[in-house]
Amino acid sequence: MLAFVKRFSLKRTKHPRGYEDPQVLASETPFTVNEIEALHNLFKKLSTSIINDGLIHKEEFLLALFRNSSMQNLFADRVFFMFDRKRNGVIEFGEFVRSLSIFHPHTPEHEKSSFMFKLYDLDGTGFIQRHELKKMVGALLSETDLGLSEESIEAIVEQTMVEVDTNKDGKIDEEEWKELVAKNPSILKNMTLPYLKEVTLAFPSFVLDSEVDD
Repeated sequence: MLAFVKRFSLKRTKHPRGYEDPQVLASETPFTVNEIEALHNLFKKLSTSIINDGLIHKEEFLLALFRNSSMQNLFADRVFFMFDRKRNGVIEFGEFVRSLSIFHPHTPEHEKSSFMFKLYDLDGTGFIQRHELKKMVGALLSETDLGLSEESIEAIVEQTMVEVDTNKDGKIDEEEWKELVAKNPSILKNMTLPYLKEVTLAFPSFVLDSEVDD
C-alpha cells in the first residue's frame, strides 16, 4: 500500500521540462503565485499549439503573437531570442515568466530600457551599431503601412545616430541609450503591458485566443 501511495504521489508531482516552482518565480518577478499559475495555464496552451512537448517553439511563439507561424521578420526573431534565455531554441516556463515580467507595469524602467537595448544589439557586442539600428528600424517599419523608401529609412538612422551618438564613435553605447530614453520616455511605451497587473483575469482572453484548437 505504501509503495502504491509513493508511486501515485510521484506521478502527481511530475512536471514537464523547464517547469519552475511558482513561489520561486514570484520571489523573482512582480507576479504573485496565483498570477504565475494563471500564466502556466497560458503557457500550456501555447506550448501545445503546434508541438505538444511542454515547450514553446518559435513557430508557436509567432503564431501566438502575430497569428502567423511562418512569419519572417527580424523584430519577431529578436523577441523570441530574448525570451529564449538559455539559447536552446525553445522557451521554457521559467524563461517565459521572467521575460514577460519585463513588460509588467511595476518593473523598473531601467530594466525595460536594458531589455530594449539588448533587443537592438544584434551582434551582442554591448553596442548598437549603425547597421543594427538600420535593420531594426526597417523590420519595425515593415510591420506598418508607411511604405518608406530605403532613402527615408537611411535618413531616420542618420538623424538618430547624430542625436544619440554623443561621443561620435559611430555606435550607441548603453549610457547614450539611457540618455535617449530619458529624453524620449515614449520609446518605452510598448515595453509596458497594463493587463499584466491583472494577469489572472486578463490572460484567458488575451491575444493568444488564436484559431488553434485547444
